[in-house]
Amino acid sequence: MSDPSASPILSSLPAGASLGRLSPGDLALVLANARLLERSTSPLERQSLLRGKNLALICASANDAEAQVFQQAALDLGAHVAHIRPDLSEPSTSAVFKHTARMLGRLYQAVECQGLQPAVVAEVGREAGIPVYDALASRGHPLAHLARFLDGGEEDERNRRLVVQAVLVSTVG
Repeated sequence: MSDPSASPILSSLPAGASLGRLSPGDLALVLANARLLERSTSPLERQSLLRGKNLALICASANDAEAQVFQQAALDLGAHVAHIRPDLSEPSTSAVFKHTARMLGRLYQAVECQGLQPAVVAEVGREAGIPVYDALASRGHPLAHLARFLDGGEEDERNRRLVVQAVLVSTVG
């Protein structure tokens, strides 16, 4: 199970799927992947799913609880996570903004943005050409409610981490 794209069980979301507008089928796919990760994979298998992938975490503090959820989810899958302090402002036609977003797209396979304005996150996503998440690991993210459908039936940190992992495997893997 070292190649998630070759697995008939772990599936990818359709190319270009926006996490804010997932279909019921896409939501079911994320939940199915979270359940599979929860029950069927050993820690060693999990670490191979995103081995060698580089992810960026843009947030004010890497010690924030939501930043920790994202970092742990990615690390458990074998990815490397770089913390970047946010210096991006409202999107504009600024060459600096576009250059920064495109550079993120060259350096990382995905970016988690926490504490940025939604318009900034959307613009980074358009320019970077990679998955860019808007506070995916937060309790307030639209996918966070999927955590209650996992074992324990709660939106606790462990279940949120599994949902984040399912999204990462579905979009980055």
